[in-house]
Amino acid sequence: MSYLPSIVLAAVGVIVLSVVLIRTFGVLRRFKRTSSMVTASVADRTGLLKARSAGLRVAIGQRRRPASEQVALVTSKEGGH
Repeated sequence: MSYLPSIVLAAVGVIVLSVVLIRTFGVLRRFKRTSSMVTASVADRTGLLKARSAGLRVAIGQRRRPASEQVALVTSKEGGH
């Protein structure tokens, strides 16, 4: 009967280990879900920032190079100031 405490201790150890592993996997699952949400949010914001900067580049480019109609109005003698 001297082996009975060893078996009980091993069983308790296995139960404690399984509880710790189940909780750890739950925490890891929540962390993965949160991480993917943060990654998606950052990707969305980065895409919006890229779109805004592209729009600004286009607007600045249009201001630097006036359209041919605007050039004709400015250079014509009738449409002057």
